[in-house]
Amino acid sequence: MTRVRVESFTVSLDGYGAGPNQSHKDPLGIGGTDLHQWLFPTRTFQRALFGKDDGATGVDDDFAARGFENVGAWILGRNMFSPHRGPWTDMSWQGWWGDNPPYHVPVFILTHHDRPSIEMEGDTTFHFVTGGSRDALDRAREAAGGKDVRVGGGPNTIQQFLRERLIDEMHFAISPVMLGGGERLFDGVDLRALGYRCVEFVGSEKATHVVLQRQDDP
Repeated sequence: MTRVRVESFTVSLDGYGAGPNQSHKDPLGIGGTDLHQWLFPTRTFQRALFGKDDGATGVDDDFAARGFENVGAWILGRNMFSPHRGPWTDMSWQGWWGDNPPYHVPVFILTHHDRPSIEMEGDTTFHFVTGGSRDALDRAREAAGGKDVRVGGGPNTIQQFLRERLIDEMHFAISPVMLGGGERLFDGVDLRALGYRCVEFVGSEKATHVVLQRQDDP
């Protein structure tokens, strides 16, 4: 059965999942890169982004690796794909990751503006969805072929899926940094009322890993 998952999403001590003022220079917003010091050195990250077989192992790598297991499709908000806003005026922009993005499965981008799909190297195809979160999820489920769908962010996109109780499981890492501004992950979201419960809580030297699952109504 296809599950909808959030994996390896990092929040600061003051609750931000991205810094302010995203740009080409700061893809994750100002200070946002500091959130991910637990992830960058891991073997999983080094392999996914740079094709290297070295990198750190241990708790952080275990959680990073779990995030790629049994994933058949991704959903991303537009900000996770591009710093541009409004209609697509620069059609040469094909994401932050170069010719071979780390997904290797279909990726569905939430946007208000139509754009043709983009086929990349390594079996990644970016599809642009203007019909909202449920439309994107329907298409992602079909493309996943029985595997799971991973919702990659950013914070606003995850909030949409959480409010509609569409996410079955969520792993987030609490990073020991403070951003002071940006996008808060849980603004306006009552996780307890929505049925989410903590089922795993593990600390490492660089982060505290928390896994939430949505419990079925009695």
